[in-house]
Amino acid sequence: MKAKTLYFCTDCGNETPKWQGQCHACGSWNTIVEQPAAPKAAKSRSGGASAPSRARLNSPGRAKRLSELEGSRELRFSTGLTELDRVLGGGAVAGSLVLIGGAPGVGKSTLLLQICSHIARSLRVLYVTGEESEQQLKMRAERLGAAGDFFVLAETSLIEILQAAQEVQPDVMIIDSIQTIYSEELTASPGSVAQVKECAMALLNLSKNSGATVFVVGHINKEGAIAGPKVLEHTVDCVLYFEGEPSMQYRILRAVKNRFGSTNEIGVFEMVDRGLSEVHNPSELLLSGRPLQTPGTCVVCSMEGTRPVLAEIQALVAMSSLNVPRRNANGIDYGRAMMLLAVLEKRGGLRIGGCDAFINVIGGLTLTEPAADLATVLALASSYKDKPLPDDLVAIGEVGLTGELRPVSHISARLAEIKRLGFTACLMPHNAKTTITAPAGLKIITARTVSEAIGLVF
Repeated sequence: MKAKTLYFCTDCGNETPKWQGQCHACGSWNTIVEQPAAPKAAKSRSGGASAPSRARLNSPGRAKRLSELEGSRELRFSTGLTELDRVLGGGAVAGSLVLIGGAPGVGKSTLLLQICSHIARSLRVLYVTGEESEQQLKMRAERLGAAGDFFVLAETSLIEILQAAQEVQPDVMIIDSIQTIYSEELTASPGSVAQVKECAMALLNLSKNSGATVFVVGHINKEGAIAGPKVLEHTVDCVLYFEGEPSMQYRILRAVKNRFGSTNEIGVFEMVDRGLSEVHNPSELLLSGRPLQTPGTCVVCSMEGTRPVLAEIQALVAMSSLNVPRRNANGIDYGRAMMLLAVLEKRGGLRIGGCDAFINVIGGLTLTEPAADLATVLALASSYKDKPLPDDLVAIGEVGLTGELRPVSHISARLAEIKRLGFTACLMPHNAKTTITAPAGLKIITARTVSEAIGLVF
């Protein structure tokens, strides 16, 4: 009998009996892939139910009122890396499932091996690798100087992994990577939509039932998202992205989902010969080598979660020889950059419509909050006028479509960081001055509009 074929959406996991260009469930285009259907009643090798179905997230019982439930405090423990603890919200939570994604060679496996080296001194750790042999893992641990002793399993079968976890009873479990693990109850190949969903649910059940903290490595696709169905990110408790080019020295670990802490926290690491080294002061890192008395550069203080970070925004504006001027933005949203260019021409009085414009955030940092609007506008104006901004100036503020400047949150924390890094002046919206007290030695310059701000600094 011919096996039945189903089609899955790689973004949301929706099933459909035939291929189509757009997923009707989530609206994504070109995300439907063909996968063989799983047998309806799959049996394990022991003749019982499949391994994932044996592990239940909750035992059956009656529904309870919220007041009847037993409350328990979060049990957190340190991973040994303060930057990772910050991103996780103060440390790893027992019984949580954490997904770490990143480009090949960015340092995901290195980070987890360093974690194991620390927590294995006090907790039982099981490191499951589906991409390396036991000997290769041993060689890498010796190169990184991993001091702790932990259990290692080179296996890709989900049933074997669950059996090993039952024998070892680990407090922390590492899966490297989820795309290499497969369930024998499914005929699909490892890394497929069905296999990733099945293995993720099995690991989730294991984590919740045993109380073990499970770290899962996930590959990313060419679009930069974690490969596999989008439901994988909805299943886990925490999603971390490891950003940075493998050829570059620095890495940024960013939380995009965290059920036990704040999101958009970042941790900064430096790749050295013996693994990843923590960078406790990323502002100094991002501002190192900043050119002085150079047009087209401005410093902004951005909030990355609860941490204020100073970053340098550079801009280049030059007359274009093309009918359609070129536009490019790295580190800030392209659409917002085009909006700021339009505001600068309409409200700032600078005729840059026929100019090529390039914007770049130094250090590979991605600025997502509108507090960087004013610094971006000033960097563009500085390049257009070919006049440098004061070297000791930092700009903070959101720019509206009418050219007005709007205040942003966490002003006091930003000003304290600006003062600590040695800057002596800060340009900010006029409305924000009444709600803060400036640190001693820091001059506050206020403006109501973009044109007024440009007039104050040039």
